[in-house]
Amino acid sequence: MKEFRDFLFRGSIVELAVAFVMGLAFAALVNSLVENLVMPIVAMIVGKPDFSDLTFTINDAVYRYGAFITDVIQFVAVAAAVFFFIVKPVTAMMRRLRPEPIDEGMPDEERRHQELLEALGRIGTR
Repeated sequence: MKEFRDFLFRGSIVELAVAFVMGLAFAALVNSLVENLVMPIVAMIVGKPDFSDLTFTINDAVYRYGAFITDVIQFVAVAAAVFFFIVKPVTAMMRRLRPEPIDEGMPDEERRHQELLEALGRIGTR
């Protein structure tokens, strides 16, 4: 029983659980953004936000291609929302917090060699 308790309270398990819960909350936030802000814009452009009623039938089999189209549009909207509202701002913030030094006097090939040597040095010291 003690081993199980130690396993549960080990740092990585707790961090994983927190990350999972935060991921679920973030997913709900992004889905709300898409449903409430992006899909109405799609509806203004295309005429309707949901294509689920688009179907065709062959030999009593109903193909719901409209639901697939709606899912594709929502996927693209979620990907765009994450990229423009999360990835780009975080990347810009990280650049401001940690500006990379630029050595103008070193040729590109020499700079790549230097970066490779530094990376190998970091690997060797682990």
